[in-house]
Amino acid sequence: MLIDTHCHLDFADFAEERDAIVGRAHAAGVAQMVTISTRVRKLDGLLEITQNYPSVFCSVGTHPNNAGEELDIEAEDLVRLANQHEKIVAIGEAGLDYLYDTQTPDDQKTGLIRHIAAARETGLPLVIHSRNADEDMAQILREESGKGSFPFILHCFSSGQELASTGVALGGYVSFSGILTFPKSEELRAIAKTVPLERLLVETDAPYLAPKRWRGKRNEPSYVVNTAEVLAECHGVSYEDMARITTENAFRIFSRMPRL
Repeated sequence: MLIDTHCHLDFADFAEERDAIVGRAHAAGVAQMVTISTRVRKLDGLLEITQNYPSVFCSVGTHPNNAGEELDIEAEDLVRLANQHEKIVAIGEAGLDYLYDTQTPDDQKTGLIRHIAAARETGLPLVIHSRNADEDMAQILREESGKGSFPFILHCFSSGQELASTGVALGGYVSFSGILTFPKSEELRAIAKTVPLERLLVETDAPYLAPKRWRGKRNEPSYVVNTAEVLAECHGVSYEDMARITTENAFRIFSRMPRL
C-alpha cells in the first residue's frame, strides 16, 4: 500500500479520464491520494473530486506562484474553510518560488506566513513549496517555529542538504517525487539517505515530473511506485518496507485522513 501525498487531480490534464486514473492508482497499490490546492478560489472543484472518490482527500491554500491573486485571504479564512470540510487534510501548498518571476518575494512570504498560522491553529500539515529559495525558507521556518510549532511537509524536495536538515530538525517531513529517480539526481539521492525513515513521504506532483520508468509521459498517482522503489534503494530497505514506512508516516502527518 502507498499514499500519493501530493497530486493535482483537478488539473485539466486529467479531466477526461479521472475515473481511469484513480482506478489505475488503486490497481498499483496506491490506496489513497491527496490532491493539492493551488488557489483557494478553486476549492469547490477539489471538494467535488473528493466527494466523487472516497480515497481522495485535499488541501486548501494558495500556491506561491499565485500568491498575489489571493492576498485578501487571511489565515482565519483558511482555518474556517479547513474546519468546514472533513475531506480537507492539509493547508497549502504555499511557500517560496524564486525560479519564476511571477510573484514578488514579499507577496509570497506574506502568503506563506498566513498559511503557517493556519497550520499552527488547525494542526493540519502545511504543504510547503520551495524552489530556489533555500536560505529564505530555512529562515522563515526557524523564525515561525520559534513562535509555536506547526506540522509541515517539504514537498517535491529538490533543494539542498541544509534545508532538508533544517526541516527535519524542526519536526518536518520530506516528500520525494519522481525527480529522485532521474539519472542526474545523485545529489538528491544522497540527501534522501540522510532523512530519517520516520520523516519520509512519497508523491507524484502529477501531472508533472513522471519518474524515470515513465519519463516523458504525463505523470499520474500510480507512478509513485517507482519513486518508492528508488527511495527504498537509497535507504537499503525492501520496497515493501518503504511502502509500509511511508504509508504510516502519511497517516501520522495527515492526522485527519482516515485509513480506508
